[in-house]
Amino acid sequence: MKKILMGVLMVVLAFGVALAKDYEVKKKAGDFDVEVRIDKNPPVVGDNTIAIEVKQAGKAVADAKVLVDYSMPAMPGMPAMNYKTDAELKGNIYKATMNLSMSGPWNIAIKISKAGKTSTAKFSIDAR
Repeated sequence: MKKILMGVLMVVLAFGVALAKDYEVKKKAGDFDVEVRIDKNPPVVGDNTIAIEVKQAGKAVADAKVLVDYSMPAMPGMPAMNYKTDAELKGNIYKATMNLSMSGPWNIAIKISKAGKTSTAKFSIDAR
């Protein structure tokens, strides 16, 4: 009976992992439509891969500079933390890794620079 119960539990866990979705958010940044996916949902302490799809008038933008600016506000006994990382273009998706140093609220700003103009998409996450 224990073996059957363990087998059912393993199937349920494997099925749940297979259906887990990335953290996703869609934002507007100036003329750009920005779709962001983080490989962990919810984001976790440590490395999280962020994939950013930038579109303008429905077409992928592959000639922009994309910067991920992430920060945690100051809290009692702790100063604010600010980090930046450049996103690399892979195919039509910009990718970067964010290392969230602690759990709690984080503010994310995706800065897209193209033709001398910078637009920003902002959102917040809660790292676990």
